[in-house]
Amino acid sequence: MNVPKSRETAVMPVADDLLELARRVASAAREHEEIEAYVSRVCETDVKVHDKAVESLVVAERAGVGVRVVVDGRQGFAWAGSLEPSIIDETLAAARDNVGFATPDECNGLATPEEATGPVATLDLWRDDVTATDSTAKVELALAAEATTRAADPRLRAVESVTYGDAAVEAAIATSTGVEATTRRTSCSVAAFALAGEGSETRTGYGFSAGRAVADLDVEEAARDAAERAVRLLGARQPRSTRLPVVLDPLVTRSFVAIIGAALSGEAIVKGRSMFVGRAGEEIASPVVTLTDDPTDPESFGAATHDAEGVPTRRVPLVVEGVLRSFLHNVYTGRRAGTGTTGSAVRGGYASTPSAGARALSLTPGTMSPDELLRAAGTAVYVQSVSGLHSGTNPVSGDFSVGAEGLMVRDGALAEPVRELTIASTLPRMLRDVVAVGSDREWLPGGAAGMTLLIDGMTISGA
Repeated sequence: MNVPKSRETAVMPVADDLLELARRVASAAREHEEIEAYVSRVCETDVKVHDKAVESLVVAERAGVGVRVVVDGRQGFAWAGSLEPSIIDETLAAARDNVGFATPDECNGLATPEEATGPVATLDLWRDDVTATDSTAKVELALAAEATTRAADPRLRAVESVTYGDAAVEAAIATSTGVEATTRRTSCSVAAFALAGEGSETRTGYGFSAGRAVADLDVEEAARDAAERAVRLLGARQPRSTRLPVVLDPLVTRSFVAIIGAALSGEAIVKGRSMFVGRAGEEIASPVVTLTDDPTDPESFGAATHDAEGVPTRRVPLVVEGVLRSFLHNVYTGRRAGTGTTGSAVRGGYASTPSAGARALSLTPGTMSPDELLRAAGTAVYVQSVSGLHSGTNPVSGDFSVGAEGLMVRDGALAEPVRELTIASTLPRMLRDVVAVGSDREWLPGGAAGMTLLIDGMTISGA
C-alpha cells in the first residue's frame, strides 16, 4: 500500500533501562543540590483517511529526558530528545547552569519520601496489541470505519475524515531525595466526522470509540454516532431568545467539567486565577454535584499509579454534595497552600516541568437515564455541541458565553434541531443550577468523563 508517511526516529533503550537511566542522573547530585530525572519513551501511530484513500500515516518513536535541579530554592530545568549518555550529561549540566538564572522560592523542591508515601494502586494499563498491530492493519481499521460511516445513513453526503490514533507510553522518574516510580500505558481511538445534507444545507457530526487496546475499538459505534449526530441537525433553525432549562450532551458536559477542573488546580489557586479562591468549605454547587479526580480508576484514560513527581496518585474529592472540599496540588502548590501534595502533578512529557492538574475528573453519576432526564426537563434545549468554550470562559469570574447547536426538547422528548444559538451564564451559577446528573457516565479521552446533565436554566440567545 503506497501511503504518504512521516517517521521520526530516536535511539531507544529497552523499557527496563529507563529507571536505571533516571537513577544515574539523580545519583550525580552534589551537596545541597536536588536532582530529578524524568525519562520517557513514546511510540505513536496517527492515521487519517478520506474518500477511501490514506491522507496521512505517521508512525513516531521518540525518547528523551527532562532534568530539574534545585539549589537553595532556585530551580533549573533542561531537556533533550535523546537518551545518549553524553547528551544526558550535557542536559544535566544545562539544568545546573539554569539554576543561576532562577528566582529563589522556598517552596521549590522535589518530592520527599514522606510526601511520596501512601498506597499504590494496582493498575493494568498496558495492552500489547497497540504495539503488536502493524500499521497496515491500523490503516485498514480506519478505512473500514469510513466505509461503515458512509453506509450508516442515506442522508450522508460524505465522510469528511476518519482518524485513528494510538500511543504507548513508558516513563520513569528518580530523584536524589529517594523517590522513584515507573509507568506503562497504552491508549487508542478511532473517530469519524460525517457530513449530512438536504438541498443546500449541510451539517456535521462526530463519533468516536476509544480504549486501551485496538481490540476494544467499536467501529460501528463511532460510525453510528457520527451519522446520527449529523443527520438529526438537518433542518436546524435559529431559536428565539429566551431562558430555558438546558440538557448537556455527555461530550459537552466533559468539556465543562474540564474547565471547572482547571479552576480547581492548585496552580490556579495559588496564583489567584480561579473563581474558587478562598471558597474551600463553602457550598458552591447543587447538592447533587459531587466531583472527584480519581486516577486510581482503571476505566479512566488518565489513570496512573504515580503522578509526574513520583507521588502515588489517590482519589481526591473536590466537591462533595455541593461543598468545595479540596484542590489539586503538586508538591510546589501544596507547599504554597500549606496543605501538601494530593498526588496531582501532571506534565506534558520530558520537555516540561510538572504542574498541578486533573487526570480523571468525573461527576458522580446519578440514577436517571438520558431519556428520564429529557422527560424531567419537559421543555428545554439539548446542547449537542459548543464552540469557543475555552476562549469564551473567564477563569476568574466564571462568566461564559459560547456558541451552540442541538435540539429542542418538547414534552420530554427530542424535537426540532436548532443552530446559531448562544448559551450564557457563569460556572458558579451553572453548578448551583444542576438539577440532575445522568447515569450514563462514559470515560472519554482528555482526562474527564462525560454524562448527560440537566441544568435548571440558562440564557439562550437566538433570533
